[in-house]
Amino acid sequence: MKDKKKLRQKIRQAVCQMYEEVSTHPHLPFHFPVGKTAAEVLGYPKDVLNKIPPYCLESFAGVAYHFKTNPIGPGDTVLDIGSGSGTDLLIAGILTGKKGKVSGIDITDAMIAKAKKGVKTNGLANITIIKADAENLPFKTQTFDVVISNGVINLIPDKKKVFGEIFRVLKPNGIFNFADIVLGKAISEKSRQDPQLWAECIVGATQEVWYIEMIKQSGFEDIEVIERVNYFDFSPSQNTKEVANQYKAHSIIIKAKKGGE
Repeated sequence: MKDKKKLRQKIRQAVCQMYEEVSTHPHLPFHFPVGKTAAEVLGYPKDVLNKIPPYCLESFAGVAYHFKTNPIGPGDTVLDIGSGSGTDLLIAGILTGKKGKVSGIDITDAMIAKAKKGVKTNGLANITIIKADAENLPFKTQTFDVVISNGVINLIPDKKKVFGEIFRVLKPNGIFNFADIVLGKAISEKSRQDPQLWAECIVGATQEVWYIEMIKQSGFEDIEVIERVNYFDFSPSQNTKEVANQYKAHSIIIKAKKGGE
């Protein structure tokens, strides 16, 4: 138990360090695609990206364009888990409008600072950002109409707890619309003990079939796989491409619903 807790702490530190680097030095070579070019190849429309400040967009580290499902409507209350430098957060703020509200959470100080600057630049008073952990969401039960996330949950060891927390904070009939990294093949336990490999977005991922089962066990209904993307084809690292291919790692867009009560 003690060793498990220590590993979790090391994973969190490695993830924070990696994404601090993405925030402060976005032009360094990373093992995963970063920035405006990454957003474009993943399908983000140029007219949407043109609304995002360049200093936010340069640290974009999402894994798919999950907004293609049109999950957010005017007036919705939205939570963005792992809001990063703010690209998806700002898009959500624009979509929900003045009558809506968007909350972003992240654990990386530099990313939070960048996102807050972007919110101020865009004059989006409907957005708030706080430092918080997805495993312990600091929100009341049944707060949000929509929860979004992009490439984050694979970085968190206790995914069941995260899915349970998301289910808790969603209102009845609420939508969980997100993208993440999943696997087609199991990863060795030895690899899962390496915090650095967690930060690089492969070994923390779960096999797709079990990932979807965890969402179902958390209480979600109408779970739909919208799209699978060969995300690691866009990686600048040949080694990462080979590891991703070995485990059949890819990104996935999922839309799920919390039933009515």
